[in-house]
Formats: sequence, C-alpha cells, structure tokens
Amino acid sequence: MNGAESLVHTLLGSGVETCFANPGTSEMHFVAALDRVPGMHCVLGLFEGVVTGAADGYGRMAGKPAATLLHCGPGLANGLSNLHNARRAQVPIVNCVGDQATYHRPLDAPLTADAEGWARGVSGWVRTSRRAAEVGADAAVAVQAARAGHGQIATLILPSDTCWDEGGQVAAALPVAPAPAVAPFAVEAAARVLRSGEPTILLLGNAALLAGPVADAFRIAAATGARVSAGMFNSRIARGRGRHAIGRVPYPVEAALAYLAGVKHAILVGATAPVGFFAYPGKPSTLLPADAQVHVLARPDQDAAAALAALAEALAAPPVAAPMHEAAAPATGAISPEAFARSLSALLPEQAIVADESITFGRSLFPSTHGAAPHDWLQVMGGSIGGGMPLATGAALGAPGRRVVNLEADGSAMYTIQALWTQAREKLDVTTVVLANRKYAILLHELANVGANPGRVALDMLDIGRPDLDFVHLARAMGVEAARAETMEEFNDLFAAANRRPGPFLIELATG
Repeated sequence: MNGAESLVHTLLGSGVETCFANPGTSEMHFVAALDRVPGMHCVLGLFEGVVTGAADGYGRMAGKPAATLLHCGPGLANGLSNLHNARRAQVPIVNCVGDQATYHRPLDAPLTADAEGWARGVSGWVRTSRRAAEVGADAAVAVQAARAGHGQIATLILPSDTCWDEGGQVAAALPVAPAPAVAPFAVEAAARVLRSGEPTILLLGNAALLAGPVADAFRIAAATGARVSAGMFNSRIARGRGRHAIGRVPYPVEAALAYLAGVKHAILVGATAPVGFFAYPGKPSTLLPADAQVHVLARPDQDAAAALAALAEALAAPPVAAPMHEAAAPATGAISPEAFARSLSALLPEQAIVADESITFGRSLFPSTHGAAPHDWLQVMGGSIGGGMPLATGAALGAPGRRVVNLEADGSAMYTIQALWTQAREKLDVTTVVLANRKYAILLHELANVGANPGRVALDMLDIGRPDLDFVHLARAMGVEAARAETMEEFNDLFAAANRRPGPFLIELATG
C-alpha cells in the first residue's frame, strides 16, 4: 500500500466521504488511489476557489468536513480567498495540498512555494507529511483537528513521494472533542446582567443561530426584556415561518450605530463584539455605545447552544411561541429590491437553503423574508467576494434533497462562475439568481463612505458594462439552463418553475 492509498482509507474511516478537487501532477497518486479505494465522492472544480468555497458550503450543511485536493502552493493560493471565508464561518475542512517530492524541493523548481506559510493564515492546524508511513496517521489527526469544537480548517501538505512510496499505513479514526462547555459563573454573570433591567442585547454568533438556540434566546428575551440579534455576518441562520425572526447588525456604520443605540450591556453568545466592516474617516470603528459593557456568555469556540439553554433555565424563562407571519403574495410590475424580496418570501421552497451574496441589491432581502417558508440562510463570512456560487454548490452536496437558492451579485458571480459547470456535472438542485446591475454597486457606496470625489477614470473601475455580461449564455455554455427576467411576473414564473425541476437553473434578473 502506498501513502496515497493509506490517505484515502484513513479519510473514509474517519467519516470524510466527499473530496472537492482540482489536482495536478503532484497529486496524481492520490487521484489514482481514488480509483482503487472505493467510497469517496470526488467533485471536480475548475478553479481552486470553487473547490474551497464548495467545501465551506458542504461543511456548513453536512456538519462534518469534506476534503479538498489542491495543487501545490499556487493551487492553495488560488483557493485562499474562500478558505478565509470558511475560517470565519468555523467550518471543518480537511485541506489536502500536494507538494514537490521531498528530495526535489531543495532544487527550487518553478512550483516550489511556502505552502505551509500560506496555509497558516487560514488554518487552525498545519502539518507536512515526511514519509509514506506517516501519511495515514497525519490524516487521522487532520480530521480530528478539523472537527474540533465547532470546526476549523486543517491543512495537510503531502510531498508527492510520500504518496507514491510504499509503506503506507491506515490509521484509525481518532476521538473528537466536543465544543468546550461554558463555566457556570459565565451563566450566573449573564443572568445577573439580565435581571438588572438595564437595556441589554444578546448577540448570537455562528453556532448559536440554529433553531434550538434561537428559541432559547427568545425565551430569555421574553422573560427579561432583552433584545436578540445576530451579528453582521453569520454562517447559518435557521429562519422562516414557525421560527423566531432574528435581526442582524446592519452593515452601514450609521445604521449599525442606530441599531445598537441605547444598549448598556451586550452579552456575546458565540459572537464577537460588533465592529465596522472598514474604517471610515470621522466614523467610529466599534459599533456599541461607548458606555456599553460587554459580557461573554460563550466564546465562538464554546458550546453556545448549551449555554443559552442553561441561561434560560437559570432565569426560569418559559417557552415562547414564534409569531406566525402571513405568507406574502408575489410582487408584480417593475423590478426593485422591495418587489424582489416580496416574491422571494412568497415563492421560496420549503426547507430551502439560501446562499446569499446579493451585496447591494440584496440589502433588504433578509429583513423582508422572515415570513418565507422555513429555510437556512448562509452568508459569505469573511467579506471576500466570490464565495456565493461555490457555497451554494457545496451546500447542495451537503444537504441532498433540499433546494439551494443562490442570490448572487453580478460582479461577485464572475469571480467563481466556474461553479456552474460543477453544478451541471453533479446535477445539483441549485437555483441561481444573478442580480445584474452592471456595476460594482457596493464600491460606489464605499466611495461615498470614504469621502472620495470620483471622476470618469474612477467610475470606470466600478462599471462592469461595455460590454455587458450575458449570464444566460455564460450559464448555458457550462451546461446550466438559464433565462432572463425583466419584470417581476417573468421572475415569478421562472423562479417557481426552476424550483420544481431537478438540477441547476440560472435566472438573470435585470436590476439595472
């Protein structure tokens, strides 16, 4: 048995059954081992950013890691942007990176790079295997590290000779430590703050935003008068009819300051204290009032769900039924953010997964869709654009049988549009809605925020027209059926039809 075969056997034995890949020469023995060792679902991405972003979406929905397979340091570099997003989302990923053979590396061949150094910025664990006999054991530790707590990226770098050499040994799966429990004093301290009656907000982060923890947070709020909110960007939020409607800290600084005004205490539950996405001249970087006190009930790595349940019990907070929202009727007439939000709320399928990279046009979508059918809402967590299409691709593989709706800005779509090809090849149930306004609209807002006075040259850098992108033809060229909607009636018909049929479909919505 060679090292590559021991790697595949160990990954499978440790529960890693999906591999998103864009391999090269250094990874050929891993590729060959996938033929000889059955059981791994291999998903090809045409760009490493698709591979890593899809592993992010898969991990969020499957609750366990996928493996990636990347080609040396430059392949890792191509995937770093979406690994950055996945790190922010606390997603478990076993990130496998090929490398030069151990004896070839000192010769400084063209693809030689500091893969370990590049990996450390996005990984909670990094190791380079040195011998074929170590690969299996290293892989088992990588899976264990990836699954620690709520999840993290574990990067295993594999010189090619460690894969082709004989002497590979399969390693048994290692035990996975659960997320650390919060200390009882943290629960008691939070209860004291809530009993004080001073204006308090419970800020929930990634692991606290599933249905159970959110319900406990609203129990606490009803018993104490506190507010409940998610942070600005969140890995996965359970929402829709029959669930409590949770808001988010707004992105614009002025709106965030108004949202948090008057807060005297902020209790963090798997979240971090809110800060501005960027610094702006003359605007504060921290978003809580200057006199607000910050209390930590649960750190992002701790068991936030158990902490909320314990806090609700400490306060003797009774269960609170979620308010019922009336189902909206689809909008008609001209396309606008408000009309689109109304139709999305009316037509979203039951148990859909929304992968949101809608950027500017989609600002009103989240607060306007609380009354939609029950669904999960995923965001691109690290602010690095180009995550939406891969995120949707991985989510469809991580939660088969559920429709994925990808809300995608046109500028962001072009970063990783190759994901459509993977969706077609895998026959994934993804409906992509490209919001085509022909510009980087978010950056036009940012120009104003920093006080710039742009001229023609600057504005040309933010305009993606001349020529206009044709997403219908781009999608069809990669095997995905597509159509364009120029009215809400056209969108309603296309969206409903797309969600009833199997496989991927793209709608180009003319928003500008």
